[in-house]
Amino acid sequence: MAATRYRRFLKLCEEWPVEETKRGRDLGTVLRQRVAQAFREGESTQIADPVTCDQMYESLVRLHTNFYKNKYPRLKDTSFTGVTVEECRLILATDTVKQMEEMKKGKWQKLREKFSVKNTEEDSK
Repeated sequence: MAATRYRRFLKLCEEWPVEETKRGRDLGTVLRQRVAQAFREGESTQIADPVTCDQMYESLVRLHTNFYKNKYPRLKDTSFTGVTVEECRLILATDTVKQMEEMKKGKWQKLREKFSVKNTEEDSK
């Protein structure tokens, strides 16, 4: 029975898309890592709690198939902020998050990083 569960999770991992804009932070990547951890021995892995395992699988399938999106359709494609789905994707992209973190740094922090890099480069010569 563990082999069947393993194959079902693998199939789900194959179908789950990877968002390139969220390198290393998207749900597909986390799902693949968790399945690899849970099924270290592949099909011969012993499942401690098969009921919980099946519940997790069914929950992930509902997310993957947009069950709740279809069950509870939205009237508009915006949130309470007025931001569209595409704008949210752009804001949550890894590159945008890094830019925002860089903007949060103060002048002193930027100068300290700039000169500490130069000092380590000069020391290595």
